[in-house]
This record gives sequence, structure tokens and C-alpha cells, in this order.
Amino acid sequence: MAFLKKFLLPILMVFLAYYYYSSHDEFRPEMLQGKKVIVTGASKGIGREMAYHLAKMGAHVVLTARSEEALQKVVTRCLDLGAASAHHIAGNMEDMTFAEEFVVEAGKLMGGLDMLILNHVLYVPLGFFHDDINIVRRSMEINFYSFVVLSITALPMLKQSKGSIAVVSSVAGKVSHPLIAPYSASKFALDGFFSSLRSEFLVNRVNVSITLCVLGLVDTETAMKATSGIYTGYAAPKEECALEIIKGTVLRQDELYYDRSMWTTFLLGNPGRKIIEFITTKKIKWDKIIGN
Repeated sequence: MAFLKKFLLPILMVFLAYYYYSSHDEFRPEMLQGKKVIVTGASKGIGREMAYHLAKMGAHVVLTARSEEALQKVVTRCLDLGAASAHHIAGNMEDMTFAEEFVVEAGKLMGGLDMLILNHVLYVPLGFFHDDINIVRRSMEINFYSFVVLSITALPMLKQSKGSIAVVSSVAGKVSHPLIAPYSASKFALDGFFSSLRSEFLVNRVNVSITLCVLGLVDTETAMKATSGIYTGYAAPKEECALEIIKGTVLRQDELYYDRSMWTTFLLGNPGRKIIEFITTKKIKWDKIIGN
């Protein structure tokens, strides 16, 4: 009976409230009108499509990627599509100093920040892992550590605007996949860090949402080239994927699953982990931590 009162009833109430209120959420494009948004990895693929969607919705955007020429083309198109403003700053996310300076400059260009979309990634060729420690290091730095640096730098602005962070991850960050060990490791790290950070925000009443975007195979040029002749699964359209990321982030969802297979959401989006996280959180004596 004590266990029922302490854990099961609160858990049931939390999930009933979640499903009741989330069912009433409805995305509207005008929610992005005038919002100030950063998109990384925006020169091609999903990032470019997100920039175009945001432009059509009337958002301010600052875009980054490595290619100056490609970014300029995307910015020009964003302005044609109706962006409130559009700027680009080219750079390499392997340089953490650039990552910090980029966020600061983007904030100055837009006069603040409402949404940080972390989308850049280091792709590695599919193959068995042997002894290439350098590729593991680079994967962790670009796919994980730079995400942390960008988020921490942006956090003061996001706290002020009660904004949102979108962390673009992968099914390979939830379930082990062969042939992509360094990539998969970096995506698992994103889940561990940002899901823990979300819990800390909740305890400390930090009104900044974190949406972990768990993607399956998407038909970007890079992904199609990397998996050609090796992977037999179907790829989802990048345009729709980009829109779903924006929707989930605006609606402040904890996790978003986007994959051609209906089984991905069903099997990975089950409440088991949430229940364990809830029980673990209840065991912590927060009064000993908060304020120290």
C-alpha cells in the first residue's frame, strides 16, 4: 500500500495528465511568426528544409554550416520565402570557440533567441570499427560536445524568452546499430545529457524545453550516399521530417520520433523509461542539492 501511494498513484496521475493535455496541443504556423531561431547544419538536407519552413512562417533565422557559398544560397531563398530576417555565419563546429562566438553573434543579429535547433553532424562511412580513435574523438566533439557548448552559451537568452532547444538525434542513439559505432556513441551521449538536463530544468523550474528528435533514415543526399547498396530500409522525406522537428519543438515535446516504420515509436516511445526516471527522481533529496 505504501508503494502504491508513493509511486504508482503519482505515476498514473502524471501520465493521465500528459496524455490529456498533449491531445489538445495543435501546431499553427503563426506560432513561429517573428520568432528568433538558430539552425545549425543548415546548408543542406534537413537543416536547409527547416530553414525554408521557418522562413515561410515568418521567423527570423540565423544559419550556420561550413560552406559559406551554400549558406548564402539558403539565406537568399529564405528571404524570398518570407523570413522576417535571415543571416548566416559559416564555421566548423569542431572549433568550440567558434560555437560560442556564433551563438553570441546570432543573438546580437536577432536581438535575442527563442529557439535553438541543433542539427549539424559528422557523418562517417559505414564499416566495422577497428582502431580509429580519432574518428571517435571527432564524432563526440562535433555530434555531442559542440551541442553542449552551443546550448550552454544560448541558455541565458533562452531563459529570458522561455524558449526551446531541439536536439536532432537518431534511432541509432536509442538502439545499437552495427557499422556506425562512433556515430551511435555520440547520439547515445545526446540522449543521456539532454534528458538529464531536462529533468534538472524541471526541478529548478527553468522554463526552457528540450526536444530530443529521434530520426530514422531520411532521404538526404548524404544519408542516401552513405547507405546506398548497404541498407535496404525505406527513407522518409526530408521536407516532412524538417516540419515535424519544428512542430515538436514548438509544442515543447520531450521526445519526437520520426521514422517510416510504425514500430519505432511504438517500441521506443513506451512509458517504461519515464516511470523509472520518475521513481529515481523521487528518491533524490533535492533540498540537499538545490542552492548549493
